[in-house]
Amino acid sequence: MSEAEESHQRRLARNVNELLQELRVAQAGVQILFGFLLSIAFTDKYTDVGGYIRVTHLVTVLCAAAAVAFLTAPAAWHRVLFRQGRREDVVRFGNTLALVGMAFLALAMTGTVLLLAEVILGGWPAIVVGVLAFVVFTGLWFAVPFASSESAQDRERP
Repeated sequence: MSEAEESHQRRLARNVNELLQELRVAQAGVQILFGFLLSIAFTDKYTDVGGYIRVTHLVTVLCAAAAVAFLTAPAAWHRVLFRQGRREDVVRFGNTLALVGMAFLALAMTGTVLLLAEVILGGWPAIVVGVLAFVVFTGLWFAVPFASSESAQDRERP
């Protein structure tokens, strides 16, 4: 193996390790959120809530479940493709799965904030809080990093 190939393999190994480490952080949070959301349906007060709250809760639970699926998928891919020389596939698809998982997590977090705001504030103020939560999550997790990436690419172009 040439030095260039070896460094490429080392870089791929580092990328896989970094991806899996980053996902460990997100996985723990989304799994706790998922458990919390599941428990809400089994409370006495839940029987008295209206259809809007029930639908919002269900959509939020489904988003959290999708986040769990997408955020744990790269670890499963890594395990299934382990020792098959497919690190590049794990990194490429793992990155896509992680981004989709983070998008679902942002939606689940937004739904959770909306549900809480609905219980505390109700009506339009709750919707405003939900929209603000959505803007914060999508802004910090997606819009700012993508804009920063585009800005860096523009600076590199002659």
